Amino acid sequence: MRLRLTEFRPRTGPHEHRVVQPRTPLRHTSLTAPEPIGLLLGDHDGLNRLAGLFSFAAYSRHTIVHVPLRDGVPPDEGRGERVDLVLAHTSYGLRPSQWPELRHRLRQGTPLTARTDETRTARDARAWQEATWDREDLRHVTHARTLFLFGTREAFADSAVACAHAAGFGPRHKRVVKGRSAFMSSLPLTQPPGGGHPYEVLLCFKPYPPYAHFRRPGRSATGRSRPAAGP
Repeated sequence: MRLRLTEFRPRTGPHEHRVVQPRTPLRHTSLTAPEPIGLLLGDHDGLNRLAGLFSFAAYSRHTIVHVPLRDGVPPDEGRGERVDLVLAHTSYGLRPSQWPELRHRLRQGTPLTARTDETRTARDARAWQEATWDREDLRHVTHARTLFLFGTREAFADSAVACAHAAGFGPRHKRVVKGRSAFMSSLPLTQPPGGGHPYEVLLCFKPYPPYAHFRRPGRSATGRSRPAAGP
């Protein structure tokens, strides 16, 4: 996938950071923080680009991926305050308390085009899924109206595959033609000590209105199935 990004190089003291954002906003994608259940709700374009951004984050140890989501079109379902999303490797050492100052310094960005490798992403996602005993789930912190997800290459790759699956198969659900969301997967998060309800972010597909214009794959504008291809 080709990603169109904006790159920033803000400094805090002697340190220079690299921050990237999608060049155009994900207008029909929203996120609420996990308390303990969060909701990531997006259309095909939003979920597809999130898949690319998670994949980019997986192989960019020294980069912060910032996805502004608060100012998109408000969803007509779900509860809780909408938040932005930040992805960073655990090894980066980003402290959420640093973020408001860094975000304030995101000025005069430069265009950046990046490509993701879906084959490599799928391979690392499988490695994460098979490591049932010692795998590391995404750590999460909510601060300054932003959900921070910290993880490893494999954990971000698994999230990328989950988003790609939701983007590809979400439109096939019958209920979405009426504007209803379709639950597709979830992003597992590291659990706090003491038990309780597991923390996770539900991953759902939802077309953007007007819903009368939405057609499921394989359906024509008149609602009839497309004829099968000849031999």
